[in-house]
Amino acid sequence: MIETASPPPQKTRKSAENAENDRDTPSFDSTTSTTTTSTAPPVGIEAKISTSSASEAFNWVASGHTSSFNKPHATANGDPGWIAIRSIHSDVNMITLQDLSFIKKLGSGDIGTVYLVELKGARGCMFAAKVMDKEELAQRSKEGRARIEREILEMLDHPFLPTLYTTLDSARWSCLLTEFCPGGDLHVLRQRQPGRRFDEAAVRFYASEVVAALEYLHMKGIIYRDLKPENILVRTDGHIMLTDFDLSLKCDNSKPTAQLVPESSPLTLNIGESKICTVEANLSSKSYCILPRCMVPAVSCFQNKRRRKRRQGHQRRALEIVAEPIEARSMSFVGTHEYLAPEVVSGEGHGSAVDWWTLGIFIFELIYGLTPFKGLDNEFTLSNIVARSLEFPKEPVVSSSAMDLMAKLLIKNPTKRMGSTMGATAIKNHPFFDGVNWALLRRTEPPHVPQPTNNKDLVSSSDHYDASVEYY
Repeated sequence: MIETASPPPQKTRKSAENAENDRDTPSFDSTTSTTTTSTAPPVGIEAKISTSSASEAFNWVASGHTSSFNKPHATANGDPGWIAIRSIHSDVNMITLQDLSFIKKLGSGDIGTVYLVELKGARGCMFAAKVMDKEELAQRSKEGRARIEREILEMLDHPFLPTLYTTLDSARWSCLLTEFCPGGDLHVLRQRQPGRRFDEAAVRFYASEVVAALEYLHMKGIIYRDLKPENILVRTDGHIMLTDFDLSLKCDNSKPTAQLVPESSPLTLNIGESKICTVEANLSSKSYCILPRCMVPAVSCFQNKRRRKRRQGHQRRALEIVAEPIEARSMSFVGTHEYLAPEVVSGEGHGSAVDWWTLGIFIFELIYGLTPFKGLDNEFTLSNIVARSLEFPKEPVVSSSAMDLMAKLLIKNPTKRMGSTMGATAIKNHPFFDGVNWALLRRTEPPHVPQPTNNKDLVSSSDHYDASVEYY
């Protein structure tokens, strides 16, 4: 059996590419116009970004690509962020950095620093602003990652993924304005649970929302590649938000479209009838993609289960859309060591199946409080991922359905891994998720709802939040 010691309670794991994280960050100060560096901005003051040019501070351009008019889900329930922005400016393009008060630093990543900001004139309306230094990105050859993250955020319109309200750009800096999640991340929340682990009901809740988010990303032709508790933020209502897309792989050629395909029987798919959607790909590049294979699952999650059971012998089950970018390939070595899939470690090239491997590691960690292949150092961890068999700790006692799901997600051969061909549909139909109403996930009661936050306290005190919370 594997050892059951938990990792240090507040240690945050960095992604494999994120080795250079100790760097200067921009200083925010309303009283100076010279360039300074600091580990964090001043707290609780009206602020603007300091630059080497006095005029540059006022030469910011807002990008209105995130207009809510083409994101119906973002405004379906009256997004307070959009409401607040429009109360200040009727046109999102009119927003400038001078409309924002920088309150405190929330976290740092490999390509930027995230700050808590308040929209002036809309008291109490908080956002998360990710600030990136363009010069430093160029020096470290990270511009591509920043561009990919921005492009992906512009595409997203999903309840468990971030809303990008606008992008502010100057000659030196780039700022992404997204929603603020006051509940911190699942890594810290897990540390606060009894035994530093969640019960199965809570794991089922968080995993189901992650599956829904990954399904949406895959249908968009996006492979996430960095799933871990640190990248799952908890919103005000207790539901989750995946964040940090700079390691994601995006299909650039065309928008994937899924088509319904007839099934030959209630329980069997005729793969020969499946339609493969393809586009021209640059096979000489390090990464390329062929758009999703579109297939139909055996079970529809929208039918009444009892009625379906009575009638399944007389008629076929309803059709569903499955779009999994199974042909998207990359040779990049990216991710977090404990979460890397075997095909990434071995350098064989990887596709969307890596996201289902990381889902298995994610569920394992939430249930047991540790990851299954962690070694004494990164080298041993990678060796374990490739060579060591999956083993389950004796404690806590876990249901057979949970262990079966983890075992099928953590199959080392990506072509045999659950989700590799049928995508999220195969996972959603697994017995571990019995009872989950996939159509009404947002109506499900969360296991943990953050305490109501007094925004006045946020502005006036730098100690309001637990300093250990990593918002990144």
